[in-house]
Order: sequence, then C-alpha cells, then structure tokens
Amino acid sequence: MTILNHTGFVVEDLDRSVRFYTEGLGLERYNLVHSNRPAISSVVGYADAYLLIALLAGADGHTLELIQYVSPAGEPSDPDAQARRARFGAAHLCFVVGDAEATHERLVGLGGRALDPPVEVYEGLWACYMQDPDGNWIELIEDEASKRQPFTIRQNLGVPAPPANGKGGQGGDA
Repeated sequence: MTILNHTGFVVEDLDRSVRFYTEGLGLERYNLVHSNRPAISSVVGYADAYLLIALLAGADGHTLELIQYVSPAGEPSDPDAQARRARFGAAHLCFVVGDAEATHERLVGLGGRALDPPVEVYEGLWACYMQDPDGNWIELIEDEASKRQPFTIRQNLGVPAPPANGKGGQGGDA
C-alpha cells in the first residue's frame, strides 16, 4: 500500500505563507529547514539549489510543505493559467473547517483570493474554492458529519512532535 506523505506548495514569501496557513487554518509549524545540500539539487533538478522549507501539520498530521526557492529564484505562474481550475495538472488541497464562512473571511484578510463564498452543496455540507496568496488552490469544507464525529487519527510525521511552545524545529539542513 502506498502512503501519502505530504503535499507541497511553492510560495514566494515563506513567512507570509506560514502566517496564512497557521493563523488562517490553524496548522502547526513543526519544522523550518534551510536546504542547499547537493542532494536537494538532484531532487529538484536545479544545480546549486537553495530552498527555505516550512513543514506544517493539520490535526490529522498530514504535512503541508511550503517551499520558497531562493536559488534559483522562484518565478510567478501565469495568473490566467493559474485561475483555470479545469486545466490538466490543476490541483487543490482541501481543509475540513468548523466554520467555512468565518475561515473564508479570515483567509481573505490574510491575502487569500476568493472565488465565491461558501455554498451549501448538500444538506449539512458547505464548500468553496479559493487561492492562497501565491495562487495555490485550496478548498474549504464545513461538514456537519465531521462536527459530530471528528477525525482523530494522526499521521506519523517522521519527526518528533513540536515542543509545547509550538515553535518547532529551527534551522536545520535537509
């Protein structure tokens, strides 16, 4: 069986994106890595790559990896292509939240771009798509069934749990 390990988004400003996902969605940052090892250059396919990476976890332990390319410098996507969700290769990451409308408003205040506000798709299930500050698509779902029986399994992150102060690992070299 294959195990999902993480989802990765390339971002322009790591601090801004960490704020968006931690303050806006309640994810926890558990590691911050500065990586310029030769192996990482092989992985990403750029000679002399230098990346800043923040690892965030949701309540279920799924990791969101935010990557800021320092070298080579990151480049923006074509906004018209990024806006088309029906194109091949388009992707989104879905978050189950307690209040889709309030979360949507909070994320817009943190630089997210709204498509439409949450709508009731089925009885007891509200959803909406929006973009993070870098144009990555996210979906918000508020589900009455999830509220009655919250998801409690936590994925093994492969690293020690963050300290009680919530600051996670500092520095490091992946």
